[in-house]
Amino acid sequence: MKPDRFVDGYLGYLLGQANHAIYKDFDAHVRAAGLSSIEWRVLATLQDSPPLTVSQLATDVLSKQPTVTKLVQRMVEQGWLKLQADPQDQRRTLVTVTPAGRRLVQPLLVKARVHEQSILGTLEASEKTALRKLLAKLAKGAR
Repeated sequence: MKPDRFVDGYLGYLLGQANHAIYKDFDAHVRAAGLSSIEWRVLATLQDSPPLTVSQLATDVLSKQPTVTKLVQRMVEQGWLKLQADPQDQRRTLVTVTPAGRRLVQPLLVKARVHEQSILGTLEASEKTALRKLLAKLAKGAR
């Protein structure tokens, strides 16, 4: 019997494989809505969030700030996002989603929830809860 490959037990690989398994089918819905994966992450993040700085948004959508800065400008031009001065610090700009952005992302949120439930369908409720808690704990530790 062959020994297990390193990657078969390596956490980074397993998380990457899980992410791919979860997102590969859902990506078709994102593309059909006319969005890229990062545009989807931006709209999904902002739809129920207070206004965020570009740097916080970049962290939340797992991208680099210069990339998100350019993306936000394009999404503002498309009418999906708006910029506003931070009332606490006029030097900072906050990003928020517009009603048009919300209308675009809402159907995808519904599909994302349904898709997630189908992916997690093999897990018991306690396993789903434990998985979410453990992943959140790992993510928090990495920041």
